[in-house]
Amino acid sequence: MKYTNENGRSMVEMLGVLAIIGVLSVGGIAGYSKAMNKFKINKTTDQVSMLIANLRTMFSSQGNYAGLDNAQAIGFGVVPDDMIKTSGTGTSATTTIQNPFGGDVTIDGSPLKSGDTDGAFRITYEGLSQEACVTLATGDWGSGQSSGLIAMVAAKDVSTAHTAADGAYVTTKDGTAAASDGAASVAVPGGTAVKTPMPVANAVKSCSAATNAVVWKYY
Repeated sequence: MKYTNENGRSMVEMLGVLAIIGVLSVGGIAGYSKAMNKFKINKTTDQVSMLIANLRTMFSSQGNYAGLDNAQAIGFGVVPDDMIKTSGTGTSATTTIQNPFGGDVTIDGSPLKSGDTDGAFRITYEGLSQEACVTLATGDWGSGQSSGLIAMVAAKDVSTAHTAADGAYVTTKDGTAAASDGAASVAVPGGTAVKTPMPVANAVKSCSAATNAVVWKYY
C-alpha cells in the first residue's frame, strides 16, 4: 500500500496571508494618496507662480487691473490650457478655470487702497484639502516690495476669503484683517501682527473646512 502525503494551507494560514495582503493594500493606497496630494500641491504652486508673473507683465503698462476676470485672463492667454474646462455646447457652453484639486479658480481685480477698485488683482483657489490650504498659505510668496505681494489669505470659504483680501491694502502693515473667529487668516509683508510667510497655526485654524480657499493678492 502506498500512502500519499498532501501538504496544504490551513485556514489560519490563509487568513494570515489575506491579512498581510490587506495591510499592504491599505498602506499602498495611503501612500498613493499622499503622493498625489503632494503632486497637486506642487502643480498648484507652479500654476500660481506663472499666473502672477503673466498678469503682472500683461498689465504693467496699464497701471491697474480694470476689467480683469476669468474670461479676460483666458482670452489673453494667461491661463494654461490644462486649467480651462468647458462644459456644454453651443450657446449653452460654459468655461471655468479649475485647479488640480477640482475646485474653481477665480482671477479678478481688487482694491489697492481704500477707495480704489482695481489697482490690484486676486487669484483665488477654492476646494482645497487642508494640507494643500496650509501649505500654500504658508509658502514664501514674497516679502519684499518688488514681489508685489499685498496679502496672503486662508479661509474656510471663498466669500470670506474675498472679503478679507479686499480689506487688505498695499499700505496695511498690521495684518488685522483676519477674522477673530478664525474664519480667515490674513498675512501681509512686513506686518506687525501677522506677517508673511503666514504662521502655520493661523493657516491650520482657517483651513478647516471642505470649502477651503486661498487668495493671493498682488499689485
